[in-house]
Amino acid sequence: MDAALYRSKVMHMRLFPRRYRFVYRVASLLLNLSRLDELDARLKLFSVNRFNLFSFQEKDHGPCDGSDLRSWAVGLLARHRVSLDGGKVELLCFPRILGFVFNPLSLWFCYHRDGQLRAVIYEVRNTFGEKHHYLVKAPGGGTLQEGSWHAVDKVFHVSPFLGMNMQYRFLIQAPAEKMRVVIDEYERDEQGEMNRMLVATLAGERVTMSDRALLGRFLSMPLMTIKVVAMIHWQAAKLWLRGVQFHRKPEPPMHEVTETCRTNNH
Repeated sequence: MDAALYRSKVMHMRLFPRRYRFVYRVASLLLNLSRLDELDARLKLFSVNRFNLFSFQEKDHGPCDGSDLRSWAVGLLARHRVSLDGGKVELLCFPRILGFVFNPLSLWFCYHRDGQLRAVIYEVRNTFGEKHHYLVKAPGGGTLQEGSWHAVDKVFHVSPFLGMNMQYRFLIQAPAEKMRVVIDEYERDEQGEMNRMLVATLAGERVTMSDRALLGRFLSMPLMTIKVVAMIHWQAAKLWLRGVQFHRKPEPPMHEVTETCRTNNH
């Protein structure tokens, strides 16, 4: 498989100090980074590194310099003692639509040659043009277990309505016929206790990546990629009007990757 298209929904639910929830529809791509040329040749409405109705630009991810993304991921993993031995790397992200995209979160699923999932890279962006990578791997560089939770301290500012004294907990589930990404965000209180503040999910069902499916997605949500940015600012405005605490943006971390091997029973 060179790619898959998912009809998806994003859900955010804030639990305190103000309970708040929203859901909106999106279209997600799962791309085999070794087969981008095949995908580009196969479809008329989708292009790689070229303008089209739908497109994917290698410069949008990883080092953001247009270089080969699989090679970048393999090199990053090698520096963190993870070997894929020629296995595939798949990237879950939003497509460009009419040349525009904003990806708050992209996920790199990194497999060993034996087909086992060895690592997931969470590529996080904010609306200030900054990004950071959280690397989740199994202790000793082994196989990541489906359904396991992994915890990492937050080091990168995303929302002005969420502080930095927090921890992410990622649920590991590789995309298949259905796709489900779950991230819980916990805030540390004055006593050091962790309290779940936010639940964020991306869930969808896979459809065949075809020109017909892409055209259907465009007709049903032609402004999806613009809507993602608009929704971020609209939801922020509503939180501000509700009196949720505002946090100033700190400087981004100097390091490119934050690694975690810590499992969590949730």
